[in-house]
Amino acid sequence: MSTVKSALAQKSGTLIHVRSSDMVIEALRKMRDNRVRSVLVIDDDVLVGIVTQGDCAIKVLLPGLDAKQTPVDQAMTGKPVTVNPDDRLKDCMAMMAERRFRHLPVLHAGKVVGVISIGDVVKNIIRDLEHNVGDLMGYIMTDSPGG
Repeated sequence: MSTVKSALAQKSGTLIHVRSSDMVIEALRKMRDNRVRSVLVIDDDVLVGIVTQGDCAIKVLLPGLDAKQTPVDQAMTGKPVTVNPDDRLKDCMAMMAERRFRHLPVLHAGKVVGVISIGDVVKNIIRDLEHNVGDLMGYIMTDSPGG
């Protein structure tokens, strides 16, 4: 069964983040420039939150606030749920579905080492299933006892 570590190994490894005091416009620029839908909020090497496109739309744009003058800490989700590299992707997927998360920061020894998205999880689980089907087909097609 795949783990968070295996999913992270397939990603670039670049942490996309902002500070809580940065303006929301900076978070949106980083999302646009990196083609992601969320950025981590890290102050002094400590994860303090995560901000998504949805957070920016609902907490900043809809109320008519200016993204150039609104700090990220007013839009972010503070103290986000995290996972560690040894967690199973199956468990992450269940948590994401149940709690309606699309992104999970990954911590190792208290340090941020990455973030996984629901897309990362699904892609890895499908890859594992395809591998298992291939193994089963190989077993069925070989000349085995009782076959």
